Formats: sequence, C-alpha cells, structure tokens
Amino acid sequence: MKLSAIIFFLITSTVGFTKELTIYTSRKEHLIKPLIEQYTNETGIKFRLKTGKDGALIQSMIAEGDKTSADILMTVDAGNLWFAKSQDLFAPIKSEVLSKNIPEHLKDKNNYWFGLSIRARTIVYHPERIQPKEIKSYENLANKKFNGKLCLRTSKKVYNQSLVSMLIHELGVNKTKNILKGWVDNNVKIFSSDTNLIKAITAGQCDLGIVNTYYLARLQKKDKNYPVKIYWPNQDTFGVHVNVSGAGISKHSKNKKDALKFIEWLSSKKAQSTFANTNLEFPVLKEAKKDSLTASWGSFKANSTFNLTKAGELQSTAIKLMQEVGYK
Repeated sequence: MKLSAIIFFLITSTVGFTKELTIYTSRKEHLIKPLIEQYTNETGIKFRLKTGKDGALIQSMIAEGDKTSADILMTVDAGNLWFAKSQDLFAPIKSEVLSKNIPEHLKDKNNYWFGLSIRARTIVYHPERIQPKEIKSYENLANKKFNGKLCLRTSKKVYNQSLVSMLIHELGVNKTKNILKGWVDNNVKIFSSDTNLIKAITAGQCDLGIVNTYYLARLQKKDKNYPVKIYWPNQDTFGVHVNVSGAGISKHSKNKKDALKFIEWLSSKKAQSTFANTNLEFPVLKEAKKDSLTASWGSFKANSTFNLTKAGELQSTAIKLMQEVGYK
C-alpha cells in the first residue's frame, strides 16, 4: 500500500471517533448524569458508568488489576477513598486547578483523591419536643436528659465510622469512648438509614438524631413544612463534622489526561453549582452557588482541623470503640 493510501486510511478510520471515559461510581446514576451530560455537551467526551456499592466497586478494581476499564473511581466518604488508595488503586495527581479549588482538609494529603462535594453530618430534631439550646454538641447527646429520645444510624455505616474518627481526633480515645457509651446508655434506637431515622423522629419514636443533611433536604423538597429541623452542633468548639464525595484517577487508566481534565472541571464553579443543586450537598468551592433550600438553613462552622485522610486511618479504632460500648 502506498504511503498516501495509508495516511488516507488512518484519517478516514478515525473520523467521528469520540473519546470515552469509564467511571466506577457508588453515586446513583441520576445524581451524576446531569454532570456528565453537561461535560459531554461541552467537550464531546462520552462516559461509561459502572455503578454499585463502594466496597464492591473497590473489590472489582482490585480483582481486575491492570486489566480494569476504570479511568476514575468516584465514591462517597473519605473512608472509602482512603481504603481505595491503601489498595494502590489510584495514580497521584498533579494539578494546580485542584490544589487551588479544593481545601487541604478535603483531599488526600498526597493528592491521590480529591473531595468534590461536602456532606455535613449534623443533628436533626423535632422542634415541638426539643429546644435547640438543649442540644449544643455531639458530645452532649450522651446527657441523660436525652434518655429514650435519641436515634442513630447503625455503626456499620461508614458515615458514622468517619464521624467517630473525627471525635477521636478532636477529643481523644477515652473521651470519645465515654461519649459513645453515653449515646448507647440513653436507650438509643438504631436505624438502617438516615431517611428512616428522620421519619422515626416525625412519627414520635425519638426526638433527635445524627444524619447527613441531604437526606432531610430531600424530604423538605417534597414538603416545605416538614417538621424536622437542622441543628449545627459544636459551633463554639471544633465545628460540624463534614465529609465528601470525591474521586481519584485509576492507576491503570489509559486516559489519565482526560480523566484529570474531567475531575478539574468537576471542581469548577459551574459544575459545583450543578453538584449542589442536583445532590443537595454543599459545594467545595466557596464561590459556587448553594441550592436555595440548603442555603435557607444558614451558615455554619464546619470542622476544618480534621484532614479527611484521618477518617480512614482512624477507622479501625472507631469501629473497635463502637463495638466495645455495644453500639450496633
């Protein structure tokens, strides 16, 4: 074949070729779809999604090794991101954009993963049965005045493991253990989901509990007069526990440059606003606009002294403490 013919073949065979990124994600498809559609419209890059639970996706990537099709792992809670990094699944990221847009405490210390939306794990209560001034802090939920009034989500959920890791970091092991024991001794009722916990407060099974804010936001979106309210604890100490949904680039990705561009774009003002409006979470970028409902809750002091890498490092200690006090 002549050289001119070879060149013609190469050109014509690549006409219409569209780049594609594969994302392994524990986020529900309807929550991530508006973002990837927006990005496809802007860049032409298409996406394949493999959805599932955090642990299953991470185990898939481990089993697939260098044969994995994953370009990006996008998951929730820093504990999961830390575990993925500990299994050597991520490539290190060098990005001035991400370094500028993502605060230090919301990303891996060595830049293997970055938080892309903030999830506040705070206290909710029924205003007819609890006075806000009574609540004060996470620690104060161990007070005997809340005996029979407290609901919590199961200790098996990583959200609570990360919360307890934060308490260990801020207060120490012994004090945290006493707090957890106080929660349990208050005849705490345990629920499998934050939504069920909130509905239990509404139904009068308990009066207050700890949840991620977006679960309440979803209920308030449907009913603006929903009776359960938000309380921001520890405003005079270390602040509200915050976690992230975030992402890292697969160590074995064949499309690392395009994967990085997408993650950088997710930290932009435009994408951050979409994140906030679609998922009812908080943007990591301060300039990004919040959803009107979450903005109506008012500002709060978020904990920023707890680098979320510690959520993974302290996870086993947190689990051990919860088991020791009988927090199921």
